[in-house]
Amino acid sequence: MSDQPYTPPRVWKWDTESGGQFANINRPVAGATHEKKLPRGRHPIQLYSLATPNGVKVTIMLEELLALGFEGAEYDAHLIRITEGDQFGSGFVEINPNSKIPALVDQSTTPPIRVFESGSILLYLSEKFGAFLPHTPEQRTEALNWLFWQVGAGPYLGGGFGHFYAYAPEKYEYPINRFAMEVKRQMDVLDRQLAKHPFIAGREYTIADMAIWPWYGALVRNEAYDAAEFLDSKSYQHLNRWVVEIAARPAVMRGCMVNRTWGEPSEQLHERHDASDFVTKTQDKMPQEGR
Repeated sequence: MSDQPYTPPRVWKWDTESGGQFANINRPVAGATHEKKLPRGRHPIQLYSLATPNGVKVTIMLEELLALGFEGAEYDAHLIRITEGDQFGSGFVEINPNSKIPALVDQSTTPPIRVFESGSILLYLSEKFGAFLPHTPEQRTEALNWLFWQVGAGPYLGGGFGHFYAYAPEKYEYPINRFAMEVKRQMDVLDRQLAKHPFIAGREYTIADMAIWPWYGALVRNEAYDAAEFLDSKSYQHLNRWVVEIAARPAVMRGCMVNRTWGEPSEQLHERHDASDFVTKTQDKMPQEGR
């Protein structure tokens, strides 16, 4: 890459040689690249995902619903390996034309309902089961305010700061500083809100917490981009308190394991098809090649 200032061409053209760590799966067009039918399990809800922050939102929600006794929230979680292009298979694209995880199909309805975009999935499940979203107009709106705040803020954290700080082919001061400033502003927004309330939207644990925690919890716990020290995450006292409290919830612990393919083998449950899988099918208990 040149140190000379970049002058954009009159018409942009895709350069397959640039793009950084994920250049092999990024492209400027939509649609399927290959035929691949999606698997289907026996439960009403079929989830196709990976344990990125957006994927974890949904598995946390489903595990929280099951913890409350909603049997209809039983689900099969099928692994979508995004670095291998599974999201561009024809079956996945049929569920989510945007080719992003997570995507969900509710087979309990006729016809089945597809749901894509993590925020939409959280709202759909909340309304379906009547849980984790307050019923009064004021409280419901406050929870939705924060849900949509996360939807809007996430790209600055992931695609902005995360890309330039951790994944870009070369590090440049301007974009890192620009997005670090915005991420720290977002953390301050959360810290100030949590100084006044136990949870993001007030006194109740809601889908707003489930949407925000996977992103900012990972940042504070130094599980995202190895940037906690760089961003001085420990200085956000109230945000740290909330992150620790949410992390201690058993359903959150389980949700973080589902469709996870990295980290400690005992914390990886590549696919979840039954509640007993958390005990019997974590990666440390599965046959390994070469044994």
